[in-house]
Amino acid sequence: MPLRLHRCWATWAKYPGHPCWRVQQALDEMGVEYEVVREPWPRRGRRTAVIAGTGGKDVPALEREDGTWYREESEEMASAIRAGRFGRAA
Repeated sequence: MPLRLHRCWATWAKYPGHPCWRVQQALDEMGVEYEVVREPWPRRGRRTAVIAGTGGKDVPALEREDGTWYREESEEMASAIRAGRFGRAA
């Protein structure tokens, strides 16, 4: 299983201030392979995988291949991705 980006359902929202797009754009820029998992809205309580993995309902969140999760504010997540914490495409 590749890295999984759990993000909001609005995959069409591609503007600089959108948190999910900010993280997805950083993954794209760094050439990281990932799979998008669209999470429900407005019923955030149905984000069962995100809740189990992070303890909260917020997205974006990254699920690693080893089953661990990473979730911070989107600016910090994008910085970590650009710093190489999630590798590059093979």
